[in-house]
Amino acid sequence: MKTAWVFPGQGSQVVGMGRDLYEASAAAREVFEEADATLGMPLTRICFEGPEEVLTATENAQPALLTMSTALLRALAERQGAPLPPPAAVAGHSLGEYSALVAGGALDFATALRLVRRRGELMAEAREGSMAAVIGMDGAALDEVCREVNTALAAHAETVSAVVVANYNAPDQLVISGSSLAVEQASHLARKRGAKRVLPLKVSAAFHSPLMVQAAEGMARAIGAVTVRDLRVPLIANVTAEPLLTAGDVRREAVAQVIAPVRWIASVQRMVHGGITTFLEVGPGKVLSGLIRRITPQAKLVNVNDAEAVRGFTQELEVEV
Repeated sequence: MKTAWVFPGQGSQVVGMGRDLYEASAAAREVFEEADATLGMPLTRICFEGPEEVLTATENAQPALLTMSTALLRALAERQGAPLPPPAAVAGHSLGEYSALVAGGALDFATALRLVRRRGELMAEAREGSMAAVIGMDGAALDEVCREVNTALAAHAETVSAVVVANYNAPDQLVISGSSLAVEQASHLARKRGAKRVLPLKVSAAFHSPLMVQAAEGMARAIGAVTVRDLRVPLIANVTAEPLLTAGDVRREAVAQVIAPVRWIASVQRMVHGGITTFLEVGPGKVLSGLIRRITPQAKLVNVNDAEAVRGFTQELEVEV
C-alpha cells in the first residue's frame, strides 16, 4: 500500500487554526515560534486571532498555511517518537507545493517561509485581473470557451485581455483567471454552454495566468538566491503532473507554477497510476480530500488537520505508510 502526502493551498486558512496544536504539542509550538522569529512578525497570533481579513491577505495566508502543515507533520513525528516513514510521493495544491517541498527535503522550513512570504507579496502586488470558479463543466469545454473569448478580444485589439483555465481541481470544478473583461465574458459564455454555476472569487489578482509574469520574475530571483536540495521522495508537480526529483526541477517549478495552471486532476491521476492508494492530507480543512474523492473515488483518504487528528491517527500512520 503506497501513501502520498498532499498539502492544501490558499483558501484553506481559517482563524483559530493551530491553536489546539500549539497547546498540545511542543514540536508544533516550536514551528510556530520559528515562523514568528524568521519572518519578524506575529504570524502565530494572526493564525489564532485574525482578524480574518489580515489572515486571508495573500502575503499572510501563504506562510500561515505552510506553518500549519509543517507543524502538523512535526506533531505527528513527535507523537510517534521517531521520524515519519517517508511517503511514496508528495504533492501540494499551488502554495501547498512549498509544504510538500519541506516534507520532501528540498527546502528547510525557514527558507520555505521566506519564499512563500515573498511569493505572497509578489502575487498581492500584481493587483490585476480576476478569477472565477466554474462548476459543472469539463476542462475541454472550458478550454474552448477561453479560446473563443481570447480570439474575439484579440480581433478587437484587446491584446492584453486574455483568460485561461487556472485550476483543474476536479472534473466538475475548474477555475478561470485573466483580465477582468476576459473573465467576465468567459463566465457569461460558460453559463450559456451549460456550466451549472460560475462564481467570482475574492482574490486580489489573476493567479496562475500570464498576468502574473512579473511575480514569476520575482520568484525566479527569490528561488535563485536560496539553497535548494534534491528531493528525498518524488514531488508530483502542479505544472506538468510529472515527478520532480532534482534541485533544478524544484527551481523551475517554483517559477513556472506562478503563471501556469494547477493541474490537480492530472497530478492525482499520475499518483494513482504510480500505485498510490492512500492520500494523507496534512493541513487545515479537507478541501483536497473532497477533490480527490471526485477524481478517484476508490482512494483511501485520511486527514490530519488538528491536534485531535494527530492523537487519533498516529497508530494508523505507523501501519499504513
